[in-house]
Amino acid sequence: MNDSPIKELEFNGVYRIAQNGEVTLLTDQVSFPNGIAFSPDEKRLYVAVSDREKPVLMVYDVGDDGLIENGRVFFDTSPWLGSYPGVPDGLKVDQEGNVFATGPGGVNVFSPDGTFLGRINTGVATANCGWGDDGSVLYITADSYLCRLKTTTKGYRTF
Repeated sequence: MNDSPIKELEFNGVYRIAQNGEVTLLTDQVSFPNGIAFSPDEKRLYVAVSDREKPVLMVYDVGDDGLIENGRVFFDTSPWLGSYPGVPDGLKVDQEGNVFATGPGGVNVFSPDGTFLGRINTGVATANCGWGDDGSVLYITADSYLCRLKTTTKGYRTF
């Protein structure tokens, strides 16, 4: 919570840790940053904002120096609040650049240009997802469930 007495900073932020261990604040302009993922070419950074007042997915351009610029709303989930449980939370990207973002209704899937493609409807608040096995299996944490879903795509991995 933002008003917690044990909170060490007055703001929330997205940070970069360089290979030498140096930590850099990339942005403090999002209220509750949560899940993050890169596009397959690592030229875009997606950030889920877990804020009921502004439940959006943001996208930023990534420069050659690893810093971000041109932050903009990738998708606004606020029209879904009240109709579906949850807010934006975790997210992952597949090898085609499609964004799999947990949030209202389950796992919402978007094309690289932000077009809503569809939803894996879990029926409950959905916290996170991640690629596993051979890369074509999507694991989903939804309320008290751990789900495993075979997909026709493969996840993008940065490691």
